[in-house]
Amino acid sequence: MTDDVIIQEAVRLVRDGVSVTFPVKGRSMLPFIFGGRESVILQKPELLKRGQVVLAEIGPNVYVVHRIIKIEPHRITLMGDGNIRGTESCKPECVLAVATHVVDEKGRRRELGSRTRMAKARIWYLIRPLRRYILAILRRTVKKYAI
Repeated sequence: MTDDVIIQEAVRLVRDGVSVTFPVKGRSMLPFIFGGRESVILQKPELLKRGQVVLAEIGPNVYVVHRIIKIEPHRITLMGDGNIRGTESCKPECVLAVATHVVDEKGRRRELGSRTRMAKARIWYLIRPLRRYILAILRRTVKKYAI
């Protein structure tokens, strides 16, 4: 089964009101989500808010799980927490799901929308100039201890 088929089926289930546990790949959401080790629980998007982690289609069959950093009437701007710079944008209707929780390999859940997590995400966004150094250390550690 291809990634596109899995994503399309997950989106179909979410649209039907079913919560879906979705594996995350890559390191673009470090330090909040460890791709390859953790999954996110996706739910149907309702009211989109800055700071939410979402599954969005940013181009034809190009999907990302990134954080909303800006909301405009006809455009949502996204950025991965593990990115130093660079953003993606899409139309609001291209936000396919909201990630509500992160699930680690032991099945433990962490709520992404809690006040504490949202505050940490805001601080992380504000220290973008320092991310390069923190992420360099973190990526070496993650690579060293990768499962």
